[in-house]
Amino acid sequence: MSFSELLFAPADLPPAVKYEKLFKNLPKLKEHMPKTGRRPISRNSLLRALIYKSLRRLPFLADLTFELNNNPSVSKALGFNPLTSAPSIERFSSFLHDTKNYELNLLHQQLVQELIKAGVISGKSIAIDSCPIVVSLRENNLKTAMADRFNKTKKPAGNPDARLGIMIHYPIPFKQAIRYFWGYRNHVINDTVTELPIWETTKPANVSEISIAKSLIRDAISSFNLNIEVVAGDANFDSEDFLRFIIKELGALAIIPHNSRGEQSKGYQIKGDKIICEAGLVMFRRGKMRPKKVGILYCQYSCPIIYDKKIRYKYIMCPLFHQKFINGKGCNVLIRLEPSIRSEIDYGTRKFKELYNKRSSVERIFSRLLAIAMQNPTVRGYNANCNHATIAHIAVLLIALTAYRTGQQDKMRFVKSFVPNFLIENT
Repeated sequence: MSFSELLFAPADLPPAVKYEKLFKNLPKLKEHMPKTGRRPISRNSLLRALIYKSLRRLPFLADLTFELNNNPSVSKALGFNPLTSAPSIERFSSFLHDTKNYELNLLHQQLVQELIKAGVISGKSIAIDSCPIVVSLRENNLKTAMADRFNKTKKPAGNPDARLGIMIHYPIPFKQAIRYFWGYRNHVINDTVTELPIWETTKPANVSEISIAKSLIRDAISSFNLNIEVVAGDANFDSEDFLRFIIKELGALAIIPHNSRGEQSKGYQIKGDKIICEAGLVMFRRGKMRPKKVGILYCQYSCPIIYDKKIRYKYIMCPLFHQKFINGKGCNVLIRLEPSIRSEIDYGTRKFKELYNKRSSVERIFSRLLAIAMQNPTVRGYNANCNHATIAHIAVLLIALTAYRTGQQDKMRFVKSFVPNFLIENT
């Protein structure tokens, strides 16, 4: 049977209609048109196909090519010629490797801007967090036997840009465990009301969340002119510098629980203006200090046997045989002389708890992103993995914008089922 004798043209079949309506809301990339040579495959068609791959949860680029070759209606909706072969795996891989991430980020920003303009996203209450992206490597496959699996000085040959990171998991309820992995981390700022991502970036796994938190928020504010009132995060973001940035610079509420990790265990007593060590000796006052790393003013007290001549003649060894005395210069105590910014946070109040509960919105965002295969990249290299993650974010925002514009605001977070189940012809 010839093409003209078909009852329905492939482009008019329902899947094509649905995906055409979806991609109508997608901003366009700039096409690269060389002056000589064959006409290249449209970059926008390649992008639409990769978004389709995310929404269909196809694990590999080979699966995408197979799908397009066997579904001409969808191939047509994505901008390809349904009567010719779909682009090869190498074409899609080249797009992910060669496209500058800022180009895709620009599309991401345009989608966020449209949602802000429509009044969907306000950005007044935000949450910040990151998600591990574990790449496909022998080092990450615990079934393989190899030496120096997690030696951070030895870059993996399969993906030299990947770095060693850690992630927390719970093998037993309420029993926390640390797992090492090679890969990247996707850092996200989201609107807690709509549970939509506002800003995202991917960094090597060894880049800590707190080190880039301020720059991420500043970038989001400058791009979208946000008026942030609440910033929520987990205990990993509990640092004096970041809390001061939220409270003093942004004028917002810092909804971040206190993290006692790294705090000095007491082991001493304060009696008047004297500090008494565990052995009952008055510690030697060495004066004030302001470490550059934290910028906080302290008064330093040290082991009197080491620093006080009068005490040194009385004691050859610490009365408690303290390990710090045997291995070093004895105990050292820093007494803070300036109030902490944490004194301005109302920990334990009902309002704090209610706002902190909204922080879980970012966990649900990651759940949706992982559901569309963001955490299972099939490409190598830093730029390709950045693009892989950004495309997943674009897919989430595109669903939200399409749902809003078709009058289905209650479906804005239905990333797995909106197109096949809710985006119908009469919407």
